[in-house]
Amino acid sequence: MRAIVIAAGALKGSLSASAAANAIERGLRRSGVAARMQALPIADGGDGTLEAFLAGGGRRKARTVLDPLGRSMVAEFGLLDDGTAVIEMARASGLALLAADELDAMRASTYGTGQLMQAALDAGARRMIVGMGGSATTDGGAGCLMALGVRLLDERGKAIPLGGGGLQALARIDPSGLDARWREVDLIIATDVDNPALGARGAAAVFAPQKGASPMQIERLEANLAHYFDLVETAFGVDVRSRPGGGAAGAFAAGLMACLGGRIQSGIDLLLDHRRFDDLLMDAGLVITSEGRLDSQTLGGKAPAGVARRAAARGVPTVVLVGGLRGDDADFHAAGLWAALPIVTAPMLLHEAIADADRLVEAAALRLGYLLQVRL
Repeated sequence: MRAIVIAAGALKGSLSASAAANAIERGLRRSGVAARMQALPIADGGDGTLEAFLAGGGRRKARTVLDPLGRSMVAEFGLLDDGTAVIEMARASGLALLAADELDAMRASTYGTGQLMQAALDAGARRMIVGMGGSATTDGGAGCLMALGVRLLDERGKAIPLGGGGLQALARIDPSGLDARWREVDLIIATDVDNPALGARGAAAVFAPQKGASPMQIERLEANLAHYFDLVETAFGVDVRSRPGGGAAGAFAAGLMACLGGRIQSGIDLLLDHRRFDDLLMDAGLVITSEGRLDSQTLGGKAPAGVARRAAARGVPTVVLVGGLRGDDADFHAAGLWAALPIVTAPMLLHEAIADADRLVEAAALRLGYLLQVRL
């Protein structure tokens, strides 16, 4: 039997990508599958991105930063062996850092992510990957810029409040305090969404509701972001209002494009290139991936779809183990996913499935392993 590549993604709220890969490998081994297995944790720029990159080598750095609501916390970034810094914005400015009753799209800020980026710059990084997924923010990256020395001022010349709500008071942007070393940095924005910063598909309209914004707050955030990007264009000479992908992480991506010259790349492709996924496919007969929920959004560029696309181009089938499945099987198959196998085999509550995810994934891999050994 040819090699099996286990390109596992995290099951949100239950298993990390590494834990999912380990569970899949255990299940396959128990089934008696006689194949060489290569575990490869994956992520697309969201939760788990730092872990996935560091699985290939590198080191962690910890810094004290501000969380989305301005409280002190410790967050990590990574330095790869080639000197590239990897920053997962969710670790400083993510939804997972807040309790359900703390969600506040008007106050949540990217300031802590800016602190991580500055720490990476001070550590000598001149190439930086910033993962966009899992954000709690809708501030257009304003907090990040403030952490980097850009002054966002009201009509009295005072600093505006942090968060998307504070942008309403913005009268002027002064970039003179921005560290000159940022001109030397190749800044890569890792995201797999194509939403623009503004409009019906923009950051406020599409993503702010899951961050706690009411309909009235969504309208205010949209107006604030439009006002902010008007002044960004005045200060930096770049119009990013309608650029594809600019709406990622509450329009953080657009802010980085305009103010720091950031460029968007597919998060999953960045990771797969870094881990030499195509080389692993040369001897592979099967790729197994995993996802918490497989639906139409997955096909828009999420990690499993990226894995399946790359594998299919080389004639290697991909099977995905999923916590939940919703959509047309024909669409998934057309995207390169040969089969989608739910891990839940009996009715259970969501919190029960989350708590038991390790066993459920291993058991699903065991069943898959038995199936792989069927001879017709």
